[in-house]
Parts: sequence; structure tokens; C-alpha cells
Amino acid sequence: MNTVHPIRERELLMTRRQLFGKSALGLGTAAMAGLIQTELGAAAEPLRGLPHHTAKAKRVIYLFMSGGPSHIDLWDYKPKLGDLYGKQLPDEVRDGQRVTGMTANQKSGFPLAPSRYKFTKQDNQADGLWCSELLPHTATVAKELCVVHSTFTEAINHDPAITYIQSGSQTPGRPSLGAWLSYGLGSANENLPHYVVMHARTRFPEQSLFNRLWGPGFLSSDHQGILMRSQGDPVLFLSKPDGVSSADRRAQLDALASINQQQAQEFGDPEILSRIRQHEMAFRMQTSVPELVDFSDETKDTLELYGDDVNTPGTFAACCLTARRLAERNVRNIQIFHRGWDAHGNLAGEHSSQCKDIDQATAALIKDLKQRGMLEETLIVWGGEFGRTPYCQGNLTRENYGRDHHPRCFTTWMAGGGVKPGITYGKTDDYGYNIADADGQPLSPRPAKDQWTPGTMHIHDLNATILHLLGIDHHRLTYRYQGRDFRLTDVHGHVISEILA
Repeated sequence: MNTVHPIRERELLMTRRQLFGKSALGLGTAAMAGLIQTELGAAAEPLRGLPHHTAKAKRVIYLFMSGGPSHIDLWDYKPKLGDLYGKQLPDEVRDGQRVTGMTANQKSGFPLAPSRYKFTKQDNQADGLWCSELLPHTATVAKELCVVHSTFTEAINHDPAITYIQSGSQTPGRPSLGAWLSYGLGSANENLPHYVVMHARTRFPEQSLFNRLWGPGFLSSDHQGILMRSQGDPVLFLSKPDGVSSADRRAQLDALASINQQQAQEFGDPEILSRIRQHEMAFRMQTSVPELVDFSDETKDTLELYGDDVNTPGTFAACCLTARRLAERNVRNIQIFHRGWDAHGNLAGEHSSQCKDIDQATAALIKDLKQRGMLEETLIVWGGEFGRTPYCQGNLTRENYGRDHHPRCFTTWMAGGGVKPGITYGKTDDYGYNIADADGQPLSPRPAKDQWTPGTMHIHDLNATILHLLGIDHHRLTYRYQGRDFRLTDVHGHVISEILA
């Protein structure tokens, strides 16, 4: 049997990155030591040449409604559906749209289900915004919202759809939006993570959300989003074990850093430097995070603005106030996931409860940022991975119904951070099933990601626009991996200039 000497085996397994890094170390270990100290002593700097242009936003707060909220019941008012209760969705409207297996075998077919909720037209800066009675608080900030009715995607199931909108690919393994922002723009805070993720509590079954949705993919691991928890340590292992002092942890960390530096000098693997930076950040967060989640310095008026739930850890209201506090501390990317929007049945019960969770706090976040003079430099994004069908899944009654997944069109909105306030962009047909032209007629051919169609916003266009508002040209933010250049928007994406202020 052939055997390989262990040292030789290690050399054979060495990656190209390690090989070139090790070669570079021939310039001197002193330079490496200096680099380490420089990187640990200050917030991470942006890539050379960034920002590509003047940024309109310094940060983004992404309110992600996981499960697919119904645009038809929240934002996209379709009064003509009221006369079509129980009738079948016309074949020419469906036009070959792929459906899930849950609907494909439904004996009742595709019975239309008008929304049971009243809509009122709110004043905005343009022609007005129709808003559901489920969102009375959000309706009060209509003049701040840029509402896009023509968002679309190709993914029809939850995990591929969420992965797609978060990373630009339905296949796992790519960096998330927040990781790309960290890689391109660095950090503006030495004591808090560059990218923070929170999961708000909900009362209904939740789809799993995997760490890769805020992960770094093939970027270095210190671009990973940090998940803040509502119970126990806000960040895992933040507290000191019993009997261990801060001086003890500092001494342990210094010893570990020394070992890692030796490894970095030997192998030249940048991931080792990432590990050192992560350890240092964890140490600094022992002080910064407890202060962050302590609301005792907030005024009574501020707490009342967010509602009664704000004092309960893990609620959407508490997450939103934490997001504002993170924004004040120059955290660049903040994402709140609110799960439980997958209403295949009992939409009336589930969406009513979900909206009570998010409505007041969402409006409060916008008002709070505005009165502090921060809204203009903070981009808020609200939306899910797709919309819901105008036809019912399951049992249909006037008072209750369910809706299946619908990728062909759905509503997303933005506020602050360089978007036009108080406008709507894009239209759908009378069924809320297809993206339509100005006259309400379905676009033909249907919009596709390969070429931008005016009045539409593919999820690649959404991400391109977010990057643009933060000073990044999505074509130029790339990372070479496995012999090719990757970017968040793949080979697609169009900045929606029509919605920019």
C-alpha cells in the first residue's frame, strides 16, 4: 500500500491561497505582525476604491417578513376581485404559471378569494397609497414610503426563494447581502459587529432560517452576520464563566492570538487573521452589547411610540428599538426576520396577528429615525421572499381563506436612505397576479431577470438598488473564487433610478 509522509501530505493539501500567502511571508514576519496589530486596532476599512460614488445611505435596516406576506391583503388593493368571489382564475391570467404541489392537486381548482379587509387611500407625495386596515400605524407614515408593487422572482418555494433574495442565488453557498456590504464597506464601529441579525417572536409556525442566510459564503468568516438572541446572552458565550475575570479572559485571548499569529505566519491563510479579529470583537462586545440592549436610558415617550411589547425581549418592537440603537452606533447592516407569514389556510387569523406584531413598531422605527435626523441616511427595506395568490388554497369562505406562494408579483417597500418618499412604483393587473402596464394590462412578454423592463423590480434589481444607495456599483463589487468573479447580483441587476431621490 502506498503511504505519504504526513508533512508531505500537508503540503499536498495546501490550498493555493495558503501557498501564495506563505510565499508572501518571505517578505518578513515583522510586516505580518504589523498588519495584525493594525487590523485589530481599528474598524475594518472599506475596499480600495470604495465607495464607488457618493452614498445616500450610511446603513440599511432590512425588515424581512419570512413566509411571504399577502400583497393582496396588505398593499395591493384589488376591488374588482370582490365581484369574482369563488370564480375560477382565468387560464389566460395564469398563463402557464408554475404552482406548488399544494395547489396543483386541489379539487376546487383556483377559486378567487377577494380580500376581506377594508382599504383606505392614504395621502402621500403623489397620487395616494391604498393601505389595508391591518396596518393602521404604518398607514400614518405613508408619506415616507416608496411602495413597489412590481417586485418579482423565479423561486416558488421558501428556502430557495429566501436564499435567492438574500444571496442572489437559489443555491446555498453565496455570500449574503450583509456579508457583501461588510466586505466592500468595512465596519464603522470598533466595538459592535458590522452585521447584526435578529429573529422576532411570532405566534405561528415558522419556516427554518439557516445561518447561511446571513453567512459569508466564500468570503472570510469575519463577514458573517452576528445573531442576537432574546434569551440568555444576547450573543452566545458573551458572559464570563464563573470565577473568570476580565483580566483572565484578556490573558487567554492574548495567548490564543499568539498561537494564531504563529499559524498565520506559517501558513499564510487569511482565515486565521479573520479568526483573530473575531476573537477580539467578541471580547469588546462584553461591554458594548449589554449597554446596547439596556433600554433604561430611553424616554417614556420613545417606549410608548414602539408600543407595550417593546419591553419584552424578542418581540418585533424590541428588535426595532434595538435596530435604532444599533444604527446610532454606526452598525452598517441590521436585519430583523419576522417569521410565520406562510398563510396557506386561516389567513384572516394569522395575518391579523402578524400585523399586530409588526405594525406599530414599523411605523415607530420610521418616526423615531426621522425625529433624530437619521432617516435620510438610513435605508429601511420591508418585504418577504414572494407574495400570495389571489385564489384560495383550502377551504374558502367570505371570512377566511388561505393563499399559496406567488412569485410573479408582490409588494416591497423602502423608506429613507435616498429613495423618493411617498410614491408607488409599478402596477399589477386586476387580479394581483401579473405585473401590468399603466393601463392595467399584463405585460407581454412577461418581465424576466435577463433584461430590465421599466416599471418592474426583480430581486436582483432590488439588491442592485440597495448597493447603489450605499455607494456601491453592483457591477464592480466582485470577489474572485474558483477561477471566476462573483457578485451579489450574479450577471443581472438594474438600479431602479426612478425611485431614487
